[in-house]
Amino acid sequence: MKHTGLTLATACLCLAASFSHAEADLPPHDQVDRALDEHVLVLNAQAGMQIAQSEQRRRDTGDYEFTLQGGTYRDRLQEGNVQNDSRDWEIAIERPLRLPNKVWIDSDIGAAALARGQHALGDARHEVSRQLLRLWFTWQREQAQLLQWQAQLDLLQQQAAITEKRIKAGDVPRMELNQVNAAAAMSAVSMRQAKLRAALAADELKRQFPALSLPETVTLVEPQAITQPLTYWHDIMLNHNHEIGLAMAEADFQRRLAARASADRLPDPTVGLKYTSQLDSKQRIAGVYVSIPLGYSARSANADSAQAQARIATDQAQALQRKVEGDIYHAYTHAVSSYEIWQQASAAASALRHNADLVARAYSLGENSLDATLLSRRQALEATLAETLARQDANESRYRLLLDAHSLWSSDNDAHSPH
Repeated sequence: MKHTGLTLATACLCLAASFSHAEADLPPHDQVDRALDEHVLVLNAQAGMQIAQSEQRRRDTGDYEFTLQGGTYRDRLQEGNVQNDSRDWEIAIERPLRLPNKVWIDSDIGAAALARGQHALGDARHEVSRQLLRLWFTWQREQAQLLQWQAQLDLLQQQAAITEKRIKAGDVPRMELNQVNAAAAMSAVSMRQAKLRAALAADELKRQFPALSLPETVTLVEPQAITQPLTYWHDIMLNHNHEIGLAMAEADFQRRLAARASADRLPDPTVGLKYTSQLDSKQRIAGVYVSIPLGYSARSANADSAQAQARIATDQAQALQRKVEGDIYHAYTHAVSSYEIWQQASAAASALRHNADLVARAYSLGENSLDATLLSRRQALEATLAETLARQDANESRYRLLLDAHSLWSSDNDAHSPH
């Protein structure tokens, strides 16, 4: 045999190995941007931004409007046996006036609502990016395993041809061909199972992100080590975390609402102009009036409730920051460990493939048994599959770090993207 076992088989997988571009195993950036922009969660967040902009305009202009009042009535004056009737009417226009401090607070509330919407949009886009990355690597794993099972089946068919030659030469019994065919049949079953998983993974990816075009071959990229310390990732990921930003924006929004409710303890006055015509227009009255609500208990209760809600939002933001810090440690540790695991899996797979080459050559020369040959091929295949999965895990975990640090798939739509 001139072929070199699984070493040559891996070349037959049609897996394009690329080490020159760190993102060669990811979809093109323009496709990613389009896929994210078209996702329903991002579209909903953009609608939320429009709501926030409307909220800001409403807060700036205020809820108060002019009220026009008018009425007519009949005035009857009885003097002895004489009754005098007259037609009277009146008209008034009034409007509540926000106190100056409330105008400033409302402007701050509108700005806080807009900031909250911006963080919500960034958080939605980031979460969808995570989903895309996860589904992309799920498909890549299944597709790579499918191709490797196909390569294993090709190798076993080559082994069957060699066994047939040795049977014709009288070197081995015919039952060895049955063993090879049985091993090939088992590999065919595993290949069909992998094909099913790959098809399902591709369907899920296409349904969630129709803008993505799946390549015909899987690109394998050599993982890169995480050289920066945990403190580096901790600081940069905390500073660019939309989830924390959204929680803090919500806390700020609630604090400003509480300040507004506290200011409402002092009610806004209503100022009006009134014009009255009496005694068939013989008497006319014009004047200005002011009305002030006197109730206090309801406004005080609203202020207390708003203060409690602001404290809850602040506590939730602090709790979320502790959770995110734990997620950062988990993601960093996973990325570092995944790279080390891949290195070990790569060394083991290389050694087992080399051993399978030697055993296969020995069998072709009549110096080894078929059982040992099939076992070595199976071990080499399992090691190669493990190495491929470890490679994908290492790459995905590293990309996840870059994504959370906003160093991957950043765009102008992301308020925290580097420029």
